[in-house]
This record gives sequence, C-alpha cells and structure tokens, in this order.
Amino acid sequence: MKKTILLAVGLITFISCKDDKKQEEKTEVVAETLAPVSDAMMENSVIYEANIRNYSPEGTFNAFAKDIPELKKLGVKVLWLMPIYPVSLKNRKATGDLSVEDIKDPKEREKYLGSYYATSDYTAINPDLGTEADFQKLVKTAHDNGMYVILDWVANHTGWDHKWITEHPEYYHKNAKGEVTDPLNPETGKSWGWTDVAHLDYTSKVLYEPMKNEMLYWVKEHNVDGFRCDVADNVPTEFWQFAIPKLKEVKPLFMLMESSKAYLFNGLFDMGYGWDAHHLMNDIAKGKKTVKDWDAYVAKHNTEYKKQDIWMNFTSNHDENAWQGTEYERQGDAAETFAALTYLMPGIPLVYTGQEYDFNRRLKFFEKDEITRQKGKMFPVYEKLGALKNTNAALNGGKNPADYKRLTTSADASVLAFERAKDGSKAVYVANLTNKPQTFTVETEGDFSNYMTGEKVSLAKGQKFGFKPWEYWVLVK
Repeated sequence: MKKTILLAVGLITFISCKDDKKQEEKTEVVAETLAPVSDAMMENSVIYEANIRNYSPEGTFNAFAKDIPELKKLGVKVLWLMPIYPVSLKNRKATGDLSVEDIKDPKEREKYLGSYYATSDYTAINPDLGTEADFQKLVKTAHDNGMYVILDWVANHTGWDHKWITEHPEYYHKNAKGEVTDPLNPETGKSWGWTDVAHLDYTSKVLYEPMKNEMLYWVKEHNVDGFRCDVADNVPTEFWQFAIPKLKEVKPLFMLMESSKAYLFNGLFDMGYGWDAHHLMNDIAKGKKTVKDWDAYVAKHNTEYKKQDIWMNFTSNHDENAWQGTEYERQGDAAETFAALTYLMPGIPLVYTGQEYDFNRRLKFFEKDEITRQKGKMFPVYEKLGALKNTNAALNGGKNPADYKRLTTSADASVLAFERAKDGSKAVYVANLTNKPQTFTVETEGDFSNYMTGEKVSLAKGQKFGFKPWEYWVLVK
C-alpha cells in the first residue's frame, strides 16, 4: 500500500512538474525576444507617450502595465514614459501661476502633486507610481510585447529639493547675490515662469560626469532603451557629445530630442520634434494656412535637414494637451485626417495618452486627472494605421525612409495628395484639407484598395473625385 501511495505521489509530482514545464514553455513562447535598438526598428515604429499618473484610477506602473497588450494592438513599438522620478516638494506647482505655498487650505493643497518635470532625485522612483520592482516589471512586460522603453530625461533643471542644491551648488546658475535661480530668459534676465525648478549650469563642465552617470544608471540597472530629452537644445551640445556615446557603449539606444535643431542630429539624436508640421496642421485646420503652405514646408524641410533625420509626427502631446488644448479643440473635424497624415508622412507617429480613447479634455498638469478608457471611434483608426505602419515598407520613416512624391491635383491649394514608395510597396494619401466640399482630379493611375474601408478604388487620368470636408483616403496596392 505504501509503495502504491508513493508511486501515485511520484506520478502526480511528475505530471505536475511536466505541466509546470509546459506552462513555462507556453510563457516563453508568448514573450518576444526583443532585438537591440537599431535603424531598422525605427523605420516602422509607432511611439506612445505614457502619462502614468493619469492613465488609470490607480495611476501606477502596475495598472499601466496591464494595458501594454492593448497598446501592442495599436502597433506601438516605443513607450515613452513621462518622468518617473520623485517630484520636488519645495515650490511645487499648484497651477500655472501658483505654488502649493500659495494654497492656504491644507486639504486643498494635498491634491496638487506638482510637475513631473521638477525632479528631486534622478535615480529614484516616484512612490506615487509604484516601486522599483514595479518599474522593472513594466519594462519586462514591454520588452516581452516587443516594445522599447525610453525615459523622459530633464537635464536642464532639477526640483528645489534635489540634494545637489546643497551638496553641489556649483552645478547651478546663480544671480548676482549668489543665489540659485529658476530658468531665466537669457535676453531679458526675467523668469520663464518655471519657478518650481532650479536651473542647472553646464558652463564649467563640472556637471557633465555626474549627469551622464545619472542617465547611465537607468541603462545599466533597469535596461531602458533610450531617452526623450526635455528642451534638449537648452543643454550645451558638448554635453550630449560627451554623454550619448558613453551611454551607447552599454547598449544601442533610441534618442529623442525635444527640439528641431539640425545640429543635434549628426550621430547624437535619432529623432526630433516635428513642431513645424504640427503647427501647420493646426493652422490648416483653422483655415489660416492651405496645402500650398504644406508644400512650401516640405520643400524647405528637405533643404534644411538630411534624409536620415527622423521626425516625430503628432497631433497632440502632454504640452499641447495641457496648454494649447486637445486635438479636437485645435483641429476640430480634421483631427482624424491629420492623425492619418502623421502615419503616412515621413517620420514616426506619436499617440499621446487618451488619444486612442477619443479623450477630449485638457488634462490638469499638476494634479491627478484621470483619462476615461472607453473605445470609440479612434481606437480602430489607430489600430489600422499602426498595422499599416508596422508592415508596409511604403510607410518607412526612419533613417532610410520611403520616397515621398507629391501628386499634382486640380485643386492643389485644398487637396493634399502624395505617394510613398519603397521596395515595390506603394501607399497614397489623398485628403481634402478644407472645411468645404472639393471636386478635383489627381495625376496618378492604378487600382488600389482604400485601406481604411476596404473598398476598391481605380484612379484614371482626368477622373474627377468629390470629397467631403476633411475626407481622406489611404490607398494601398
């Protein structure tokens, strides 16, 4: 009997171990092997800017990480996390004009969490977001889903609680009295209004090594894949020339700059902000500019920048949403049309927290202000556009982008039509960029599929088309 029982126990243990092994194998199959950052992965990426605080009721890494598989459906390959570091308590912002010290009611004061960008410790985790282990779990979840994680890096200033202010005052700008200052306009000497932060000074270069080491910590200890560098052109180019190569000695990195300065490419940053295109989209939506201005922008852009300079295309981001309004405030009924344009034009498209859920409200910048996550019109739009971006070489937008060819129409001031082509793949964008119906011809021929609707479209020379206001086509072979 004992032998029978032992045999049974052994058999159960064997089966259990076998099942556990199967389960482990199943998990391993689900997880993707993430290749290092490369020029190739940049060609067909989509970026998602994650506002962790406002993404969920919890506002934590763990709550966000649960939705990473949902973001994968949107074709997201790069996760940009807004600053994850502790926020300075001293001079913490309550509104654009007031600090928490100006709020007298203690209960009212509690709701103001301050700006993500007022960092009190570059190598610590904001406890409101979770723990170090939670962050590591988020990075692993992203990597397992084929996504790279880049951190928002604020090299231009720290919060007023940062230990460097007392331990290394030589790292900071000072006024005539020798007092550390917030960032000042160099032309007027007056404050920009960023009173919750202390301005770092790179003049003596004594700051180069410690700042590089702070960045290196996240690459070495947490396996992050790069950085989005806040106001990158306010930091001396020499610092980036010093730091970036040393960071890349550890592993290849994806470097995004909040800047459009041509001199910051050149082997330093991979991608810049497409501010000019973004502002032009807003102006066209408001009727202040036309497609003729778009053509002029493309021509100017092509003379000022190299083909391998990558641009981040967007209809919104955290700054635009908070201070200029949502894409629906700025672009109205044209929001989807321009969203599609950010995918079809050269570059890499950005989706900001909530855009995939049709979120139509300015998020409060200094306090908890949760988005609503309910799929409506835009999730399937971003899903389709993301799939096309990921898989069709005609939308390649990295350092070896697909060709961009403007297609002439009979209404070139109102209708934007262009073709992207690479490696035998072709995609065509046609859009009425006005708030009035347009009838026009387009100088191209062939049989296509309207990617967004699945309908067949045949283009012939001299054929007339009627488009409603802001109507657009994404045509593929």
